[in-house]
Amino acid sequence: MAEQNEDKLIEGHTYDGIQEYDNPMPKWWLYLFYATIAWSVYYVVGISLGWINSYDDTLDKQNQKIEALRAEAALASPPVTAELLDEAIESGELLEIGQAKYAGTCAACHGKQGEGGIGPNLTDDAWLHGGSPMDIHHIIDVGVPAKGMAAWGKTLSHDEHVGLVVFIDSIRNTNVEGGKAPEGTAWKPE
Repeated sequence: MAEQNEDKLIEGHTYDGIQEYDNPMPKWWLYLFYATIAWSVYYVVGISLGWINSYDDTLDKQNQKIEALRAEAALASPPVTAELLDEAIESGELLEIGQAKYAGTCAACHGKQGEGGIGPNLTDDAWLHGGSPMDIHHIIDVGVPAKGMAAWGKTLSHDEHVGLVVFIDSIRNTNVEGGKAPEGTAWKPE
């Protein structure tokens, strides 16, 4: 063993009685090091010549994709108008969606049947912020932060939002037993 180390001994490298031996780096490490050097040259040249997208180019492409998705979503959910809400109420096709969403998001404050609790009673004819379908849609959308009602507009899908209006309209004037006293002003459809 002593003979093998003597072959690798570096002449003139003795400090405090310690002799230095030549221990080359492992081949895999050297190859990896050379590959990173080659990659860095390619990357700098590629960025300069446009072969590789820069961060800003990639960001622009991703923003374009996001805008395309937003435009597609906007087409899938038409703007809400009084006519659209009236048709949805008349057809009742979104009632089940609205009922399910009500049970998960609204019942905690407005009661399981809309009888009121923390929030006002939704089963009478009195409304604090207007009782038309558009008024109800607007309040669901922006909420009433001063009274603790969250703005649900950004978290609900188009069908869930319209479905909630349909469901709330369906329980209007049902005056369930044990309901909270009327608050606001009476609203009668025109």
